[in-house]
Amino acid sequence: MGPFLPFKTLVVPTVEADVAFGLGKFNLTSDEVKSRVSKAANAVSMSKYLQVSPDSGGQKQRVAIAGASAEACKVLLLDELTTFLDERDQVGVIKAVRRSLDSSGEVTALWVTHRLEELEYADGAVYMENGRAVMHGDAASITDLIKTKQTAYIKEINSGLVVREYFSVYNFH
Repeated sequence: MGPFLPFKTLVVPTVEADVAFGLGKFNLTSDEVKSRVSKAANAVSMSKYLQVSPDSGGQKQRVAIAGASAEACKVLLLDELTTFLDERDQVGVIKAVRRSLDSSGEVTALWVTHRLEELEYADGAVYMENGRAVMHGDAASITDLIKTKQTAYIKEINSGLVVREYFSVYNFH
């Protein structure tokens, strides 16, 4: 598993150098490094930024994904990948991961998220409660389960059960 740190601090001045940084531990020729960097940057739509430093959170996330991709990681663990990103960068980063996975064909992304809309990009999902897997299935089935649970919870709140229960436990007399 390769390095993936949200908003990682760039240790080098350009996208190209940052994506290539982790490749130093491999015995690669200069041409092999350039090829991997080019392919990885292209997969995350950062090719035209190779000679500059990323200027947004979304670009930084995409550079981190490209770095892991260049190292030929087999598994990407993405924990709250789009947190703190605006909507445009959220979609850009999600699509970048998808393109990176599709271009390699050998990488699996394990994605931890609380954003229901991100499920539309998933091949499958696991719904968890209290640290336990409740359901495993396709994204549509998980989405339906979550929406059903949300609807039930909203009905419970609107009926006053949750509020009455709270006040009965914590008597404020």
